[in-house]
Order: sequence, then C-alpha cells, then structure tokens
Amino acid sequence: MRRISILFGLAVALIAPTVSAADLPLERVKLPPGFAIELWARVDNARQMTLGRHDSHGGTLYVGSMQAGKVHAVSFGADFKAQRVTLLASGLQLPVGVAFKEGNLYVSAVSRILRYDDIERRLEHPPAAVLVTDRLPAETHHGWKFIAFGPDGKLYVPVGAPCNICEPDAQRFANIMRMNADGSAIEVYAYGVRNSVGFDWQPQTRELWFTDNGRDLLGDDLPPDELNHAPRAGMHFGYPYCHGGDMPDPEFGSRRKCDQFAAPAQKLGPHVAALGMRFYSGTMFPPEYRNQIFIAEHGSWNRSRKIGYRVSLVRLKGNKAVAYETFASGWLEGETAWGRPSDVLVMPDGSLLVADDYAGAIYRIVYRG
Repeated sequence: MRRISILFGLAVALIAPTVSAADLPLERVKLPPGFAIELWARVDNARQMTLGRHDSHGGTLYVGSMQAGKVHAVSFGADFKAQRVTLLASGLQLPVGVAFKEGNLYVSAVSRILRYDDIERRLEHPPAAVLVTDRLPAETHHGWKFIAFGPDGKLYVPVGAPCNICEPDAQRFANIMRMNADGSAIEVYAYGVRNSVGFDWQPQTRELWFTDNGRDLLGDDLPPDELNHAPRAGMHFGYPYCHGGDMPDPEFGSRRKCDQFAAPAQKLGPHVAALGMRFYSGTMFPPEYRNQIFIAEHGSWNRSRKIGYRVSLVRLKGNKAVAYETFASGWLEGETAWGRPSDVLVMPDGSLLVADDYAGAIYRIVYRG
C-alpha cells in the first residue's frame, strides 16, 4: 500500500449555506409521542456516520461529507453527549462513505478507498492516508459511495450508474461490490442497483438490505425509490430494464422482462432520495421498534412538489415489509426545506443519530416515554 500525502478534491455543486444553531427550528420536527430531538453536533455537510471504538467512558463517531470534501471525528462522553468535533481530512473527492475496522478508518473517494491507520489514538494529528484500492470507476455521476463492513468481514462498496438511465457494464457500474479489507478480491455482490447510498445487515439473519434511488424524468410519481433485500450474492434488482419490480423502463424495458429480477422488499416514495438506513438494534425505544428499519430520506430535487426530507420507518415481520410510515418530519415546510436527513445511526445507548448535510448538523432522537 502506498501513502498519500496530498489529495485533490473536485469542484461539484454549490454547498448550501450552513444553518446556524439559532436557526434550527427543531421544535417543528414531528415525532411519535414520547420521542424528543436535540442538536447533537455541528458537522459541515454531514453524510455517512460510523462508530469507532466506544466503552463506558465514551467513544468516537466518524462523519463523511460530499460537497465539503472533509472527514470529521466527533468525540462523545459517557453520557453520549458530543464533546468535540475534529477535522481529520480535507480536499478529498466526495468522501461520503466512512467505515471502521480494527482501529482503522476507511474512507471512500470515488475511484479510491483510503485508510487512516490507528486513527483513535491520532485524532489530534491524523496520519497520512494509505491507499487501499484505486480500481473503482472514476466517474462522479453517482460516484459517491456509502461503505460498510459486512458480517463476512468484507468491505461493501456500491458503484452507481454513471447516468440517469443507460445500460452500463454490469461488472463496473450499477451494482454493489465487496472486497477484502486490503482491497483484494473485488467482486460484484448485487447487480441492477442504480444508486444505493445506504445499506445494513439484519441483526439475526445477517442478510443485506439496501436503499436504491429510482431514475428521473418519468414524472412526479414514477418510479418509486426502493428498499431491497439481498440475502445472497448474484441477485439482479432490475436497473435499467425494470423499476419498482413491475415497471418496464420506456427505453430499455423491451430487452428484459420484469419477472427476471428481484422485486423490492418495499416501494418507497417517488424521488424521496432514500439514503442511509439502519436496523434499530437498541433498547431505548419501545419494543415495537426493535429490528425495524429507519431510512433517511434526503428529499426530491426534480419533483413539481417536494417530497421526502424526513426519516421514515419500514416495519418488518420476518423478512416481509408490512408498513412504510413517517417517523420524523418537519424539515420541509411547504416547498421550503431547512434540513435534509442524509444518514441515521443507532448509538450504543439506543438513541438515534440523524445526519443533515444541508444544515450541517447531527441530531439525536431519544425516547423519554
């Protein structure tokens, strides 16, 4: 592995102005009875979150970004309150994804996966990045990547389609790949995935579930975003031939029939931009939330009336989705948004963190009963 001392970023869309703490109207966020939300930390353009080591004295949360090109660490204490935000890296190319394994922090940067060794002991003086791999596609259209280590010890890395709708090389694009922690043995795990920016493994079955963003330019209400279930390698989820399990694409749908592909476990709202998702594995929330799925819906950008801008909940019975409902809303008021949820993460105490890249914030949702 070679070390990288200088990393170059890429100019992308303008960053929305960070909303000041005084301008975060959290009292407008609607939650089920007994729940409360609070500002936990300010983190520039916060996207994916991952936990480092933690114990009874506290721990560290790592946060990627997109347009900001930065990676931060948030130290928290025994009371799970954020204490300090530390900038670990800047000037990276769309470093949305962060993953932690054996004391090391992994960061996605479009075509590359970088590793910061022994990061927990080096927060004040972060080490130079080690290149894990640079064999991923360099296209930036859907090139940002949510990453995570699976129960098999492999690093899972989605590669989005380099377009709105096209028929790319299935071994390179529109898939979810996995690799060893050292970057070797790269293989495709799931095919036909237009743009997944969130996934997790069911705690009991250890099977993969992921969100997928549907294509654009078919109107306000088609196609749906998707929540998918991939219990084994090699499954195909339809892109670009079929959307939502039963909607042939007007351009590519004649080439393959929808019944050849895995149908979504749950159709989500059209253009809600479903990003980070997590199974609720804590015990703070009431029992009916245990092992259910929280999804950060970033919100539509190309719909005549906006939709999303919320945290949704998919309820499961076994491996079957039985309900899709809103859990937290209020970031969208009419056609004006003051926040955009981008990821969710369950803390060791059972509270739920919600990243908001638009407001530059991380919120903490607790249950007080």
